[in-house]
Amino acid sequence: MIDGFESTTFAHAGTTRTVYRRGTGPGVVVMHEIPGITPPVAAFARRVADAGFTVALPHLFGTPNQPLSVPYAAGQLLRACVSKEFRILAAHDTSPITDWLRALARSLHAEIGGRGVGAIGMCITGNFALALMLDDCLMAPVLSQPSLPFGIGAERRAGLHISAENLAVVKQRVRDGGCVLGMRFTADPMCPAERFATLRRELGDGFEAIEIDSGRGNAHGIPRTAHSVVTNDLVDEEGHPTRAALDRVLSFFHERLA
Repeated sequence: MIDGFESTTFAHAGTTRTVYRRGTGPGVVVMHEIPGITPPVAAFARRVADAGFTVALPHLFGTPNQPLSVPYAAGQLLRACVSKEFRILAAHDTSPITDWLRALARSLHAEIGGRGVGAIGMCITGNFALALMLDDCLMAPVLSQPSLPFGIGAERRAGLHISAENLAVVKQRVRDGGCVLGMRFTADPMCPAERFATLRRELGDGFEAIEIDSGRGNAHGIPRTAHSVVTNDLVDEEGHPTRAALDRVLSFFHERLA
């Protein structure tokens, strides 16, 4: 169990996973990062729920509540690398697990109603929010430090982990009034600048970027190793850029889903 959440299950296409639920209001799917639903990830999901949303936090890998450590993260990353559900090097294809996540988002919207649902992906799930836009119910996609494909070579550094056909659907959604919010630290090698350049080129004004300075000598002393904007590297203090990013995520959900 995760403190303050109800443990439920959701099944689609023969796959059943645990989904932790909390809150009332418009639905938001929170897709956790490597290595799993750590205490900071649960704290972020709790923050979203307490801001007036029904959070669905699916358990995709790892052990819920287990704190982050280097061996734990390395082990879960290795499991993702060999899993058929994740295509970590695919620059122009989407991981199969997004089919299940899209079904979860549709189910959440059918249950709650309203304008639609939101979704935030982090790290290895960061770009999954783009794939969820294939369904009209996804109204508020957030890409937090999107790390797939792994940036081996120029093509992958600029890749969005989505097929050209699916990207065309996303671009049409943006032309119809949609918007995508993305966040990254500037020195983060897992989420290279080329990836955000591609998002700007493909989505134009429909892409809102938050890029937090983590270079040497930055004003807030953010380390160059900073990666997780709203979880592990969040500094929850007024005036700090990570707190501003968290506040923007919540306001984005309110604007798009209210």
